[in-house]
Amino acid sequence: MNKNLFFFATLSSLTLFFAYYSGVILETNQLVINSLSEKLTNQQINKHLSFQQKWEWLSYILIPFLLFFKIVLIAAIIDLGCFFFNREIKYKKLFNIVLKAEFIFLLVIIFKTLWFYFFQTNYELEDLQYFYPFSVLNVTGYEGLKIWWIYPLQVLNLFELAYWFILAYLLGKELKIKTDKGFSIIACSYGIALLIWIIAIMFFTLNMS
Repeated sequence: MNKNLFFFATLSSLTLFFAYYSGVILETNQLVINSLSEKLTNQQINKHLSFQQKWEWLSYILIPFLLFFKIVLIAAIIDLGCFFFNREIKYKKLFNIVLKAEFIFLLVIIFKTLWFYFFQTNYELEDLQYFYPFSVLNVTGYEGLKIWWIYPLQVLNLFELAYWFILAYLLGKELKIKTDKGFSIIACSYGIALLIWIIAIMFFTLNMS
């Protein structure tokens, strides 16, 4: 089996597994019902839940496609960064680097599940939605915060920082350069793209609020 295909199948399977069982353990469906009960009638809630259950399988099918699109896009962005730094590397190897680095985000689901199961046992749907382990948002809290600041403060977290360093290390190893040089390439390519993405999300959220 192709190495990239094996890693991607493993990543997708683990993401689906942890996402599903996290929802079961934290009883997210019940939290949705509790949240909707404040705004909708029982008939409307049942209709919503029926629709959700009918199409729930689609959300799980979309996960591998979204993962693949994310990895393809980030690998392409880093490839562009390598070009500007006059470094040659095959796209297939960049795909493998990004793919391996993505495994760090599995820890986010695990930490989040453990936190609400063992520590913050009294929680609501909003707590789950806005919680991101080891992020700036967890320090500031989301209550009273303008909604367009939520996503940027979630992105500023230790897992994202670890992701950068893993990308830099693996890229440096492949290009036979020091990790700090690899970090420069990541910062000037993926870092800039991430900043543009964050600004776009903030602008969209601001206009929708």
